[in-house]
Amino acid sequence: MESKIETNELLDRLPPHLKQYIKPQNYEQYSPINQAVWRYVMRKNVDYLAKVAHESYLEGLKKTGISIDEIPSMYGMNRILKEIGWAAVAVDGFIPPNAFMEFQAYKVLVIASDIRQLENIEYTPAPDIIHEGAGHAPIIASPDYAEYLRRFGEVGAKAISSAHDIDMYEAVRELSILKEAEGISKELINAAEARVEELQNKKVKPSEISLIRNLHWWTVEYGMVGTVENPKIYGAGLLSSIGESVWCMKDELKKIPYSIDAAYQDFDITKPQPQLYVTPDFAYLQEVLEEFANTMAVRKGGWRGLKKLIKSKQLGTIEISTGLQISGHFSRMIKNDDNEVVYFETEGETALSYREKEVIGHGINRHKKGFRSPLGKLKGINLSIENMGPRDLQAYNFYDGKPIAFEFESGITVQGLNVTGMRNLRGELMLIQFTNCTVKYKNEVLFSPEMGDFDMAVGKEIISAFAGAADYNSFNLVNHVSNSETIRVQLSEKEKELNSLYKKVREIRNSNTLVATELQKVFDVLKENHLTDWLLPLEIFELALKTDSDFSEEILSHLLNLKKQRPKVAHLIDAGLELLETNRKEIIN
Repeated sequence: MESKIETNELLDRLPPHLKQYIKPQNYEQYSPINQAVWRYVMRKNVDYLAKVAHESYLEGLKKTGISIDEIPSMYGMNRILKEIGWAAVAVDGFIPPNAFMEFQAYKVLVIASDIRQLENIEYTPAPDIIHEGAGHAPIIASPDYAEYLRRFGEVGAKAISSAHDIDMYEAVRELSILKEAEGISKELINAAEARVEELQNKKVKPSEISLIRNLHWWTVEYGMVGTVENPKIYGAGLLSSIGESVWCMKDELKKIPYSIDAAYQDFDITKPQPQLYVTPDFAYLQEVLEEFANTMAVRKGGWRGLKKLIKSKQLGTIEISTGLQISGHFSRMIKNDDNEVVYFETEGETALSYREKEVIGHGINRHKKGFRSPLGKLKGINLSIENMGPRDLQAYNFYDGKPIAFEFESGITVQGLNVTGMRNLRGELMLIQFTNCTVKYKNEVLFSPEMGDFDMAVGKEIISAFAGAADYNSFNLVNHVSNSETIRVQLSEKEKELNSLYKKVREIRNSNTLVATELQKVFDVLKENHLTDWLLPLEIFELALKTDSDFSEEILSHLLNLKKQRPKVAHLIDAGLELLETNRKEIIN
């Protein structure tokens, strides 16, 4: 495979806090068995999915550079994805949901570069290159779906999470890693499964990120399109699972017309799905997404949005009616009798922005110890502060360099020396600076002169609240350290020998000349030392059909015996034989 990195301007645009998740693909780490797993799944999928997948699937395989015979190079994919306005990056397994969504907003596919083990060839709970590369990538050849994916990322990146979500992410990530690694004890896997089950059963109010993750699961991962009576597959989880892609088309599996109700249907990543949702077309996915976005704090703001940020304990942003954006860890709010936020606080590093750009002089260096401010209208004055022009300010004694005292309708009082004000592009006041300032609410001092200058945010109300910083450059966000990492297991001598046999068969298939004696040697070693392996005999049988009828009969007999010895893989052997028979008939005809 080519090792040259193909540039893609979309990757160059990614912010540092997303680039921290990108890992090298390390193509040489793919073993010959890995390549055989890819080839088996892809050949079987393409043969079957041509009949049941959305019409853009097969065309998408060509457009996105997905090879059927070998695991795709990420850089080769990027070269081709560039033509349809997308890019791809390799990551290590699961990454945090908000980061995953934000990659999509930048039109970048996140691809877990590891590949499932042969034992998990039908399904793996861990994200892998079959799921991501062969599942997600082809469908973005459909412009409607590609735009849905981008827009979903844009909305999802703003969804507010909870502490429970972080615990759940780490638990699922650890379980997926353990299940996909070789040589892991059953006790460790059981403990990880118990942890996931414990968190799943925990009675917590669903956060925005958990609800939008449900929508993502039932569309991007496990979605069907068309009618309930005649659906087609488009979800990556179905497209990449040779087991579930067949199961989902059976009448026994419940099909439900897609709606916003899917946001409230939880899922279990470790088990086959009990029901699936069918959208009439990709445009309808956008309708439901916008319907859900209307319920989110990013659009509703208010005390509920701020409350979500406080409970999340994560970096978040509020925007007030003047457009001023405050980013930090929110810790407190005061409401009036009408449930309007009249005061808020952050703790620790805080930054102020306007239109997603940090306000000059109001980054974390100025606001190291948090930010606090009253909101609302002044008592006895009909005109809002932000709407005051220079003459209005003079009329109400707002003179630069002059002491002033005023009271909000909420009862919060401010007394200090007015230094200066800052206006937005509409000419509205959005920030006023005071020195020697005291802010009180009832008998509580909210701010005192000893705390330094007081920067007061100006605005009537909170119009938006969302996860993350308004300007990602305001904070050092390159600090993610997961509790778990993908496990790299050293191969035993026996496993190395088996891989060498797979490699030899691969080389024979790729050569222009087929030598039956070479295949026979491989088969003899296989029977002697690796009697339970089922995939390599299928690959040898495929080649033997072209050379020697007696030899092919010998391999077929071996495969039929394997079906009896290993009933759990009998259907996989049958599927491989059926595929070879179909291909043979096509060649003859």
